[in-house]
Amino acid sequence: MNRTGQVPFGKRDRLIAELTEQIRSGRLARGEQLPGENQIAETYQVSRGTVRSALSELQRQELIATRSGVGSFVTFDGVTLDQTVGWATALADSGFDIETELLSIERTTDAELTERFGIAEFVAIRRLRRDRTAGPVSVETSLIPATGELRDLPEKGLLDGSITATLLSAGLRAGAGDQLIGTKALTAEMAALLERTAGELFLQAVRTSVTADGELVEQVTSLLDPNRFQFHLTFGRP
Repeated sequence: MNRTGQVPFGKRDRLIAELTEQIRSGRLARGEQLPGENQIAETYQVSRGTVRSALSELQRQELIATRSGVGSFVTFDGVTLDQTVGWATALADSGFDIETELLSIERTTDAELTERFGIAEFVAIRRLRRDRTAGPVSVETSLIPATGELRDLPEKGLLDGSITATLLSAGLRAGAGDQLIGTKALTAEMAALLERTAGELFLQAVRTSVTADGELVEQVTSLLDPNRFQFHLTFGRP
């Protein structure tokens, strides 16, 4: 026998709706830590299992992020990260308290890029990005063509401390590109920079930008803290 009628609005759904409203209205602001599971369960008279399920849904909707052993924090700010400039740059540009440390600028070679673009030498620029409260969140290595004025970057430095400004001044503007995403175990060197343990898995994003004519602009390899970054792909129509 089939029963028709209104589907009950369960405790989990009510909790999700209440927390979502608080986040989207700004009552729970970006960066603010949510109360612990026990406190939420007591406040809303639900089980801890219901709380965990609701928080999991909020994380799926990219409203919060959960750090193991620390708690859940609001990440929603109404701003979509612009992945065309790189994940860590987009995070910083969106208002997160991120500082960037330039580690090195040096000339180098890369056989794969040489074969692909016919460029013999590159300038490698390595930067560390750090959350002022939570510590390092990423290490990025940018490879750009060591041609023309760009070849002297190890001696002259970046224009206004910006890779983008430096590339634009050399007439290189990204018009297309591709990005590969995976995981990579931290080497001892990377683990020391990121204040983590060697062998720990980090997200790795390799983003290659080219001009409208297909010339290399920049290849950026980023190691990203998986507790701070995630990649969300969508398909179909809602």
